[in-house]
Amino acid sequence: TMVAAGVYLTARFAPMFVAEVLLIIAYVGCITLFLGATIAIVATDIKRVLAYSTISQLGYMMLALGLAGWGAGLFHLFTHAFFKSLMFLCSGSVIAGCHHVQEMPRMGGLLKKMPITAITMLIGVIAICGLAIPGTPIAFSGYHSKDAILATALAYSNLNGLHLLLFFVPLVTAGNTAVYIFRLLVFTFLGGPRDKELYDHVHESPWVMTGPLIALAIFAAFCAVGGESGPLFQSIVGSEPPA
Repeated sequence: TMVAAGVYLTARFAPMFVAEVLLIIAYVGCITLFLGATIAIVATDIKRVLAYSTISQLGYMMLALGLAGWGAGLFHLFTHAFFKSLMFLCSGSVIAGCHHVQEMPRMGGLLKKMPITAITMLIGVIAICGLAIPGTPIAFSGYHSKDAILATALAYSNLNGLHLLLFFVPLVTAGNTAVYIFRLLVFTFLGGPRDKELYDHVHESPWVMTGPLIALAIFAAFCAVGGESGPLFQSIVGSEPPA
């Protein structure tokens, strides 16, 4: 709620902003999404990676709102809520299983010890990367909302040639997102144990913790089904579009 409040407030006040203010919002969002993703690439604390990832994704939302992509920005706000809460709870499960160790370089090979946490984290990773299966209608939630934002940025840059960076920076940063989030997955769950003593004491979390992970994984994968013609997006743009 705390980190999303600014995005929601900006969306509610969108009709009151003149074009120059919206452009400033778009550039602030563009800078934010790039810097957040860049810092996340080198962070080693599992929660710190996700925190900077959140900053980057909030930048995407503000960029969309600044480019008059009201629906796209709030669409990503909803999809991000599901997959990021999933990943934060997965990181909490990892930290609990690793006896409060948060440094990823000390982890590794946790897939065997924590399979439910690992699989649900993978679903969140696929969702935030915006991956889809080519040639099929199967795509996770982040694909639809990020596609809407990038489509908005492309349309704006085509109409305003001086602002091409507002499209190319988020496009490149989408690749950076895949780098830092798969780095987290590999560091934590794949390969061999880097700290043998820690690894020997790792255990899967109880069902009271893994049950919510499974529920959130389902929403992270399918909440945006249908994309811009699906029920989630239509409920957003049909609720109270800006005047």
